[in-house]
Order: sequence, then C-alpha cells, then structure tokens
Amino acid sequence: MKKIFFTTSIIALSFGLGYAFNHVITIKTKDKMAKVTGIGGVFFKCKDPEKAKEWYNKHLGLNAGKYGDHFEWREDKDSTKKGATAWNTFTEKSKYFEPSQKEFMINYRVDNLEEMVAQLKKDGVTVVDNIEDSDFGKFVHIMDLEGNKIELWEPKD
Repeated sequence: MKKIFFTTSIIALSFGLGYAFNHVITIKTKDKMAKVTGIGGVFFKCKDPEKAKEWYNKHLGLNAGKYGDHFEWREDKDSTKKGATAWNTFTEKSKYFEPSQKEFMINYRVDNLEEMVAQLKKDGVTVVDNIEDSDFGKFVHIMDLEGNKIELWEPKD
C-alpha cells in the first residue's frame, strides 16, 4: 500500500513540477519577446519642407536643420540611458514612404530588431525591405493592416 501511495505521489509531483516549469518558461519567453520601446521619430510630407521647418522653428522653437530636429530624453527604467525622438519633414513627392500613400510615417524604437522581424514574418506581416545597419542603428520597414509604412529602429545606444 505504501509503495502504491509513494509511486502515485511521485507521479503527481512530477506532473505538478512539469506544469510549473512549463508555466515559468512560457512567462519568461513572453517577457523576452521583441517589442516596441518608444517612438523613435515622426516624419511627414509637405509642399515645402524648408518653409515648414522655418515655420516650426519660428513658432514652436524647433531647431530643425537638414535632418530635422530631435528631442533627447532619459529612459524611465534606467535614467543613465539617453534616448532621442526624431522629427523631420519630407517633400510631398518623396518616395521614402512608399509603398504607403500616407502623408505621415512613424518610426518606432525596438529592443531586438532581428527577433521582431522574425516574429512579424511568422505572423504574416509585410516586411518591405531588409534590415539595414547604419551608424545610427538598425532599420527596417513594415506595412500595417491599413497600408501605413512603419519604420522600425534598433538604436545603437
């Protein structure tokens, strides 16, 4: 009788530990999922990008030069880490937003671009181009369900 109770207890304990271990692994996997960490930039088309920059400089105090302006900030979870959000104008004839026909494009900061692209492809999301590695970080473009082109950026912080 003791042998049956002991065997049953071991089997039950094994199942319980297996379930708990699987649950912990699943939670840790979800926590490590690549994700957006903030807005990296806002870009929009206009008839005269230079005049628009001048207007924003004069009336809103932006310091928009050739590459627009950027706003520095510190990360909430680690204030030793700096971040920046870009702002820039594009000519209304710019092809940079294609294949989207929209006037605006948002750039999102991400924490692991390669992993995110793999996730997006697995989910059937349209990835417009290949990951580009530059001095500013890694970039790629995707399309959302409404046909908006989105730029994803993993900065080199």
